[in-house]
Amino acid sequence: MPRVLVTPTMLHQQPGPYRDALDAGGIEVVYPPTPKLPTSEGELTALLEQCGPIDATVCSVEPYTREVLAASRIRVVARVGVGYDSVDVAGASELGILVTNTPGANRDSVAEHAIALLLAVAHGYPARDKEARSGVWQRNVLPRLAGRTIGLVGLGAIGKATALRAKALGLTVIASDVQPDAAFAAEHDVRLCPFDELIATADVVSLHLPCTPDTIDLINADVLGRMKPGSILINTARGGLVDEDALVEALRSGHLAGAGLDVFKVEPLPAESPLTELDNALLCPHMGGIDAKALSDMAQLAAESVVALHNGDWPEGRVVNAELREGWTW
Repeated sequence: MPRVLVTPTMLHQQPGPYRDALDAGGIEVVYPPTPKLPTSEGELTALLEQCGPIDATVCSVEPYTREVLAASRIRVVARVGVGYDSVDVAGASELGILVTNTPGANRDSVAEHAIALLLAVAHGYPARDKEARSGVWQRNVLPRLAGRTIGLVGLGAIGKATALRAKALGLTVIASDVQPDAAFAAEHDVRLCPFDELIATADVVSLHLPCTPDTIDLINADVLGRMKPGSILINTARGGLVDEDALVEALRSGHLAGAGLDVFKVEPLPAESPLTELDNALLCPHMGGIDAKALSDMAQLAAESVVALHNGDWPEGRVVNAELREGWTW
């Protein structure tokens, strides 16, 4: 019987559709001894050895490097989520290991979270909450959000869902994407434009793209300097997209009015990060994609991908390194 390690802390020892799928598929479910997620290669290797032998993982953002994978007998790494930058996909492919994700399952959750961060930052949080709690009754007037322009960097499933919600708030929506969906943009009055134009035009810049070697530190000092004075940055995508030192300076100087950040370069965010000292930075512990329904749906899809591959079936649209399809076996 194949053994699958389930690592996401919110699934630890929890029942649900994902567990039902694995049980029905004849797969033994293994949980870590504690719900603590391994954050280093050494911790993950030790966990795999402790729980082993392990044939597949239904996983979170622990670091599946080539070295970790080579030291295991894993055949499938099934991410509970869309992003897979924590997995060395090239290394996995060299080793004949499939990597899967769950596209679309957390689209609405992330979009809602992006809008929640935007509304909060645009209305002066967290500073206003801190002031009210400390007895400071400072009713400073801020710009209205309706009628302003939001620029979406990335117009995939999550970007589209965010666009619809932004339109409902009365925002003008512009977007930049390497392969834009022109039909969607035309139908919903989303103006497509180059990245540089978006940065210079938008009152709010919201990130909805993966972190790749080409997009690391996409939002750097130069780009931040070209954003409109008093603009807002929202990041619910990946922390690696933003040069955090440059962002801190842009927030401290007042060039940016604020930022809503759900993701960071190092997670958990170190307590000594200068971001924690800023009243115009609203911070969240990478929760955008995991409301209750999204978590259940993503976990179920990841589990179903493992079961399908063990049975010799192919989970269409969910295998990242699909070039291994021909001739791949469990």
